[in-house]
Amino acid sequence: MNIKWKKWLGDYGLFLIVSMLFVCGWEWTVRKGMIPSFILPSPTQIGSALFENRQLLLEEHLPATLIEVLIGFGISLVGGLIAGIGMHFSRSVEKVLYPFLVISQTIPMIAISPIFIMWFGYSIWSKIAVTILIAIFPIVVSTYDGLKAGGGEYRELLLTMGANRWTIFKKLQVPLALPSILSGLKMSVVYCVVGATIGEWLGASVGLGYFSRRMSGNLQADAVFAAIFLLSLLGIVLFLFICLLEKQILKKKIRFKRG
Repeated sequence: MNIKWKKWLGDYGLFLIVSMLFVCGWEWTVRKGMIPSFILPSPTQIGSALFENRQLLLEEHLPATLIEVLIGFGISLVGGLIAGIGMHFSRSVEKVLYPFLVISQTIPMIAISPIFIMWFGYSIWSKIAVTILIAIFPIVVSTYDGLKAGGGEYRELLLTMGANRWTIFKKLQVPLALPSILSGLKMSVVYCVVGATIGEWLGASVGLGYFSRRMSGNLQADAVFAAIFLLSLLGIVLFLFICLLEKQILKKKIRFKRG
């Protein structure tokens, strides 16, 4: 067996065993009638619903949700980085922007989503607006905190060598802030899935959130859980993609330092 696979099994083998036992126990509990299937369908019923609705879910609803997530994440990434850097460079920007960011996170999304629907209608932009409001906060905070905490002693050394603020920012603070920024991206991309789902649940004609709401109204619990499974899988895939990106970026950073 490949050494990497051995290491992977060593790290996640216990998780796989516990997950298999959980799924088997779940299946057994529902089959024995301890929990009604209309409340909690069994894994096999969810799998059957996923297979039966595969064309509708994979060709119509999943792509719609994915587009909302990617657009919302892209705007949150650009806006979050700009806001975090602006707060780092300007004390006035920090004092004005930071309170608004905190306030935005105290507003329940279920309450503000209808406002976005009034503004943007049932178009894709109402869902993207909800996604951005949820996803931008961790990017801004992780960027600002990462830049603020980076390299006090090294900064003093570069200042004594005649470096200006831009050189210190580019050569020292950005590389040191990368782990913090990438951690914020991992949180943000998962929040994007949550935001898109909330937006679809409250007002949409397509998407996994809309599908789950429609199936819930029809009391088709297995189809609801099938949509939830796809949403969870989407979040996991996007999270792992950012993790892979983080690994590659930090690896290049280490190689650059050694070089």
